[in-house]
Amino acid sequence: MTTSSLVRTRFPSAVLVAVGLAAGFGLAQGTGIRALGGAVFAAAGLAAGVLWLRRRGPATAVALAALYVGAFVLAHVLAIGVGMSAWLAVSLVTLTAAGVTFGVADAPREGSPVG
Repeated sequence: MTTSSLVRTRFPSAVLVAVGLAAGFGLAQGTGIRALGGAVFAAAGLAAGVLWLRRRGPATAVALAALYVGAFVLAHVLAIGVGMSAWLAVSLVTLTAAGVTFGVADAPREGSPVG
């Protein structure tokens, strides 16, 4: 599926946020190769960024990118700094970031075509 077809089909960028954060962490933890998880995080973030830019413009894309990276950092702060379990920290930030992303970038707007 190309990026242009993702934009046309309204593929939810929130799914990419969830994959980047949760699957990236799971892959890094499961394989022990942090760079592999980082690659998933980066690839999903870039794909989501393209969708945000095309759908909502540069200001929204920058804000959501900051949220995405901030969620990644916050998961580390919660797990390492606060002592929360790593999976709980990742789950909380993933749900929050994906939810905000859906509301800002993916939810249908009044007057916009559905599809």
